[in-house]
Amino acid sequence: MYSYEERIRAVELYIKLGKRGRPTIRQLGYPTKNSLKGWYNEYQQKLDLPAGYAGRRPKFSQEQKAAAIEHYLAHDRCIAATMRALGYPGRGTLTAWVREAIPEARRAVVGSVGRRRYSGKLMQAGVMELCTREESAQAVAGKFGVCRPTLYNWKEPTSGT
Repeated sequence: MYSYEERIRAVELYIKLGKRGRPTIRQLGYPTKNSLKGWYNEYQQKLDLPAGYAGRRPKFSQEQKAAAIEHYLAHDRCIAATMRALGYPGRGTLTAWVREAIPEARRAVVGSVGRRRYSGKLMQAGVMELCTREESAQAVAGKFGVCRPTLYNWKEPTSGT
């Protein structure tokens, strides 16, 4: 992006050199021939150049953005399903929209997050209840806040411990 002064300098030199692009670009070291022609045409129409750049229109409207986020939330927070159903936007754009709208929505951790440590007393009580139970192993595991396989692992520890 070039400043207003740089663009005006380029257009004035272009006019001074008889609308010859190569000598103008060679002397200034900028811009491209298409930029120079565009600046000159705009200068001819308005007798000046705009102070800044207008920028690009957004590719998607706010309604489309809202619809995509709404679909994402309503359909199990799945980026791929939202893209398939709506046909827009790309993965990166939709992810950016979701992170902007719902900052707490971050990538879910998949897989093991480390081994949980339980106190020896809790494990011993769990094994005792499992061995002398009057209810199902699932109910005993629920009482101790663990899953059934964990309860059985407590009963038969590995050879290393």
